[in-house]
Amino acid sequence: MKKNPLLVALCYLIIGTLGAACADAQATPRIQFEKYRLPNGLEVILHEDHSTPIVAVDTWYHVGSGDEQVGRTGFAHLFEHIMFMGSQNVPVGAFDQMLEAAGANNNGSTTEDRTNYYETLPSNALQLALWLDADRMGFLLPTMDLPKVNLQRDVVKNERRQRVDNVPYGRADEIILAALYPKTHPYSWPVIGSMSDLSAASLADVQNFFKTYYAPNNATLTIAGDFDPSTVKKLVALYFGSIPRGPEVKRRLTVPAVAIPRDTFLVLEDKVQLPRLFYTWHSVKGFSKDDAALDILAQIIANDKNSRLYKKLVYDLQIAQNVSAGQDGSRLDGKFQIDVSPKPGQKVADIDRIVQTEIAGVISGGVTQRELQRAQNLYKASFLNRLASVLGKAEVLNSYNYFVGNPDYVQQDAARYERVTAADVQRVAKTYLGRPKIVLTVVPEGKKDMMLTASGGDR
Repeated sequence: MKKNPLLVALCYLIIGTLGAACADAQATPRIQFEKYRLPNGLEVILHEDHSTPIVAVDTWYHVGSGDEQVGRTGFAHLFEHIMFMGSQNVPVGAFDQMLEAAGANNNGSTTEDRTNYYETLPSNALQLALWLDADRMGFLLPTMDLPKVNLQRDVVKNERRQRVDNVPYGRADEIILAALYPKTHPYSWPVIGSMSDLSAASLADVQNFFKTYYAPNNATLTIAGDFDPSTVKKLVALYFGSIPRGPEVKRRLTVPAVAIPRDTFLVLEDKVQLPRLFYTWHSVKGFSKDDAALDILAQIIANDKNSRLYKKLVYDLQIAQNVSAGQDGSRLDGKFQIDVSPKPGQKVADIDRIVQTEIAGVISGGVTQRELQRAQNLYKASFLNRLASVLGKAEVLNSYNYFVGNPDYVQQDAARYERVTAADVQRVAKTYLGRPKIVLTVVPEGKKDMMLTASGGDR
């Protein structure tokens, strides 16, 4: 087989980081690691990489917005902010100041399934990062008073205004989730939560959420980079070992099956100049049987400039500004989405006819071997790119450990995409994109007549 020049170049680029020669440009390297557990339940994953004097500390708490309750949403994301507000031995503001003085970068993120906090820093500052992370894990609660909660509550509300409420098309995801899932489904609300829930949360509500989920037995600490393992193990035991276990967390393992009885057409008026179409199908959770084939399908349909819909709508007919697609497989469930932004003066009904034609073409005629190979090559390159930094490898190790129970799953994951056939892509297109869907049209205020309707035409 002729080797892809891009993959060859990527292999040589990351050869020092991976610590092994890429004998074959198509081979996904393994990540060497050591995994153990402290008596208090904290999982620890270590990966040595002495190519540069850099180390990444990446802590995953096994809690996300999917662990919240109806009427009490936004807590996981709220804690993403509170955890930077200081703890018993770290005054407010000192967390960032200490790390910045050491030349470190740090941040956090929240999803439906997990919350992470990470630092990338010179290896001689590793002890500082471990002490800071341990102090907020074990000694945040004594300093969590109402003024601190209120301050971060207001910060999160303002973030929601900036990213959701006052951003063009920002509320689309919230509308789609509420229509796609039943109200009690853990993915039926957005990660950031609702304004009313954030306002209603009491100090006791927030403290109880922390006591339940932010304990060592519900977390994984991954350290990747330039360090001595024996020294690091002593430091981890010193700083984290005395933190008491929390209650055993009972998380959802399954969710009720989701069924959309018929195509559902929704409209959202927004402060926008142009309409935008969002098509959403219920699909499958991450790492399940059809997840990889749906990723490949998204790539072929509309995920880059060589995809079918992009070439048709943006290049050939020049009636759309942009189009994209994606399979979003999370821990419990998943969705497949296509969104299209028409050019000024174009009708969404004309866009819709082409979208439906292209989807029908995949369902009836399948995809070419060239399209399949190209999509697989892009995914291969993305696997290699994720391993190009110590933080990237720390995230990979944490992610696989959490979702499949094996930190070094990168080869098996890559193999999922290599095994996808053209017949698989056609089958998942028929199975999932042949089902009823949610269709949301975001339109300018006062322009509901621009929405797409069940008849296929503008109203």
